[in-house]
Order: sequence, then C-alpha cells, then structure tokens
Amino acid sequence: MMRRVGIVGVGQTHHRSHRPDVTGQEMINEAVQRALDDAGLTLEEIDAVVIGNMDHFEGINYVDTWSIDGSGGFMKPIMKMTTGGTTGTTVAIGGYYHVASGMFDVVLAIGWEKNSESDTTAAIATCANPIMERDFFSGAIGPLATAATGYMERYGATEEDAAIVSVREHTNALDNPYAHVRIKITVEDVLKSPMLSYPIKLLDMCPRSDGACAIIYAEERKARQITDTPAWVRCCVTRHDYTHFGDLTLGARDVIAMPTLEAASREAYRICKIKNPLKDFDLMELYTPSSFSGLMWMESLGVCGPGENIKLNREGIYEKYGELPVNLSGGVICTNPIGATAMIRVAEAALQIMKKAGKRQAPGEVRRTLSTGFGGCSWTDIVILEA
Repeated sequence: MMRRVGIVGVGQTHHRSHRPDVTGQEMINEAVQRALDDAGLTLEEIDAVVIGNMDHFEGINYVDTWSIDGSGGFMKPIMKMTTGGTTGTTVAIGGYYHVASGMFDVVLAIGWEKNSESDTTAAIATCANPIMERDFFSGAIGPLATAATGYMERYGATEEDAAIVSVREHTNALDNPYAHVRIKITVEDVLKSPMLSYPIKLLDMCPRSDGACAIIYAEERKARQITDTPAWVRCCVTRHDYTHFGDLTLGARDVIAMPTLEAASREAYRICKIKNPLKDFDLMELYTPSSFSGLMWMESLGVCGPGENIKLNREGIYEKYGELPVNLSGGVICTNPIGATAMIRVAEAALQIMKKAGKRQAPGEVRRTLSTGFGGCSWTDIVILEA
C-alpha cells in the first residue's frame, strides 16, 4: 500500500535569461538551499535525491553525478530522470514515488536548466523526421501555431482572446519575485509584438530561462513533524502518445485536441472523485507554453466544453479574484527553465496550499490544486495536491 506523502519544503532560484554569475552546480545549489531552509532541514536529513534537466541541451553527460556538488547527493542514492518538457513533473512524481513506495522517508527532487548555455532548437530538431517534419514542424512554435489556427477557424477565437491570457499571466508575474519576465503589458502590446509563426507573437510565447527548482517530500509522520501545513500529494498521472510530430497533421488525430491531457486529467479526476473541475479545484498551475495553449487546453482539462473557453476567458474566470485562479505565478509564459518548468507548477501549487506564496497568494482558501507538465511529443503529467 502506498504511504501518504507531503511536500514539506520548496525552493527556487530567481529565474533570468542569463546567469553568468553561477555555474550550473551553483545554480542548482541555490534552489536546494532554499528548499532546505524552507523545510528547516539539513542535507544530512535527506535520504535520496532525484534530479533532471534536458541534459542533451547543454551537452552534459551523467547529470546526476556531474551535479553532486550542487545537489548535495554525495554518497546518497541519486536518480536522473529526463522526459523533455515534462522533465520537471517527471522528477516531481519520481520524488513522490521514492517516498510513497517506502524506500525512503525524505527525498529531495530537483529540476533545472541553464538555457543560456544550450542549443534547444538543434536538440529538439533531432526528434523530428528529417524529410517530412524537421524544416517546418520541429521545435515548439510550429506545432503550437498549427493548433492555434485550427482552433481559431473552428470556434471563432481571435488573436485578442489569446492576448487576454498573456496579459493575465504577465500581470500575475508582477507579484512573483522569482519570475523571469516581469513586465506590465496590455492586449494591444501583445497584438503589436513581433510575429513568430502566425498567429503566435513574441508576447504570446514563453521565454528561455536559466533557473532551478527543488521540492522536499516526506512520509506522513515526518512531514507532520517538519511542518503544520504540508501539501499532500493526492495523485499523479502520466500519459504519453505519438513520437512523430507529423502524426498531428496527417489525419491520425485532431490537431486541436490534446489527447494526453484529456486522458491524464480524466484518470486523475477518477482517482480523486472530481466531478466538476471548475468547481472542485481552488487553483491551477498549468504548463501552457503559449497564450493560445492557455485558451485551448482548459477545454482538454474538462473545465468546459469545446469552444466554450473563449467566453469564460473573456469573463475573467481565471483571474486572481475569479472563480478558478490559474497560474498566479505568471506561468510558463513568464518563466521557462525547461528542466524545472513543470516542477515549478507543482512547487507553486504547494506554496499556495502551505500559505507561503507571498503577494501571489490566492485570495481564498486553497485546499485542492491541479498542476500539469507538458512536453516531449505532446505528453502530459498531472499532479493533484490537497491541504
């Protein structure tokens, strides 16, 4: 039987476009020390370490051993996990299972990326078919733009509808001292920003960040000794599907849909007995790499029906003081150290439950949250936390 596990400590760096002041190991250590301080623990009290990043971006082999000076994993069990953009949630889920299985009592999970020292485009392109996909459909923007144009054509969404998402998340990021992009913008600013791939513009899309995040998990007895307000892990679900981008457009499935997000969320709802996501969650931290993703994927999460989120988005349902606040941290549009990005979603949700989110704390009581990871070839992770 799985043990009950709580998040007892969270730490992250102040994310930036470039951190020339630190090595990768030093940057990792910033997040680790902040998580340890948050939990009131020392490295000696950590039983095992789980770590991950997009190691082929930086061209570093054996990240688990290379990073030991930063992770504190010397002479401890350590596991490396890498699954593309979902790496952060994969590591977060791995840390949870390390404790839930009974193998360890207290585990440190770390996600990180030093994008300023990597070549993401070259690395991502290697997973695209060199004849049918690589020139026009590899990387993040092409597939996201293809889905966005399909959604606009089918449901009548506009570039302004997506810009509303971007403005909301950039506004939220102003209250987050750790966020990379902290600028006040308007819908007009988004619409006038440079076009990347129609209809996605510069202010619709996530940045590339340097940063790290760390989460500490503990089994129930120790978790209650460490803190009065652990964020309990209720369930974790992962779904993977196609490995070829071309399958999105060659009739294998609807380009607008996110089947892995639909399947993962429905399984998570079954486990947690969620009947109405809009009503049953107090907050969501979602891996939405573009404003159009933030518009479309609420429907894949079952918050509303196909095409219905255009209206909900315009009504401000997902604002800080709305019915279901989304990405009060500023989300991926404002911070994207790829190996840590999805972990930050879990960490930020935990901070909300633990009432440690500072100025970005939700106005009401936060008792149940949903976090997602997105990446690989449209893969999805779901993590539900409860107070």
